Amino acid sequence: QEALTNTVKHAYAVCATVALVWTEDLLTLTVTDDGRGPAASGGGHGLIGIRERAAACGGSAEAGPGADGGFRVVVRLPAAADRQAALG
Repeated sequence: QEALTNTVKHAYAVCATVALVWTEDLLTLTVTDDGRGPAASGGGHGLIGIRERAAACGGSAEAGPGADGGFRVVVRLPAAADRQAALG
């Protein structure tokens, strides 16, 4: 949610993409946009919060320029051992 909020508030993007890949042991969420890219000042409080929440769940988060411009946030979290139970 925070990554998309940042896209709306700061990126001046036309398009944002959310991709979710769930493998046996890893959940990877990637949010990219085609906006103006990262600010020269670095990460703000929202990005710090994303990193802190990912770390609290045993995962990690990184943010920076996208491969084709814009901005990219990638969050990696350990996946539930029992995917069926996680789905309810």
